[in-house]
Amino acid sequence: MTGHTTTVTANGVTLGVESFGADDAPLVLLVGGTTMLSWPDALCERLADGGRRVVRYDLRDSGASTTRDPEAPAYTLRDLAADAAALAGALGGRPAHLAGIGVGGMVAQVAALDHPDAFSALTLAGTRAVAPGPADDDLPDHDQATMGRLFAHAMPDWSDREAVADFAAAGAEILGDDPVAARAVAARIWDRTPGTAPAVQMANQLGMVFSRLDCSPRWRERLPEIKLPTLVVHGRRDRFFPVGNAEAIAREIPGARLLVLEEAATTIPDTAVGEITRAMLTLA
Repeated sequence: MTGHTTTVTANGVTLGVESFGADDAPLVLLVGGTTMLSWPDALCERLADGGRRVVRYDLRDSGASTTRDPEAPAYTLRDLAADAAALAGALGGRPAHLAGIGVGGMVAQVAALDHPDAFSALTLAGTRAVAPGPADDDLPDHDQATMGRLFAHAMPDWSDREAVADFAAAGAEILGDDPVAARAVAARIWDRTPGTAPAVQMANQLGMVFSRLDCSPRWRERLPEIKLPTLVVHGRRDRFFPVGNAEAIAREIPGARLLVLEEAATTIPDTAVGEITRAMLTLA
């Protein structure tokens, strides 16, 4: 199955989207972190095979979405959350199952809190309940040895497709992810990025816009307000957002189910796609 790519205007911006499945099926909206390719093709296809319309999309300043200046974003995390709600309305006109991965999971949490009527269920993968920056004292922060190795790795020439793919593969190996898969995804992201401007290419690959984004006010204390059926998915081997972050989210959202992937790190491996699909389809 191949997806259908297009753009949709929502909340005053253009968002690049890719759809799988029948247009009249219940909508599953996937928030990438930052591009739609954070969500594996195989998961989109399996969810569509399960009777869902699956739409993954690029956040602002990435992929086929509105790109202005990723080094100085003129929007906030709450604006990105409003984008998700508006996109769900533009695509289906009825509540959608919202899923966010990584920093997209932060967008999804705020969207569920600020726009609860737009969504029917919530899946949060590989994320945490505080914005980029220092973690709360009771939450595990990034593994410092791993971060040291990542930051010691020289940045590539962002205008060189092969150098960017090599960089992504090396980073994946440090994080415990599949370097072959990371190389392939990085090349696809590079191909989808408009132009070769280093700042834009870097933003698409690393989501650096989040380090410059206004993510206030805090939302962790509001998690008990979420009434949507919620699935929290996390890799046991995640050293970027250690699994204690997922455990906290699952405790603080009433009735949330925690699914820990014992062999996964920061990305969703192909071996986990079936288990995640079943859990998401059961949720809503």
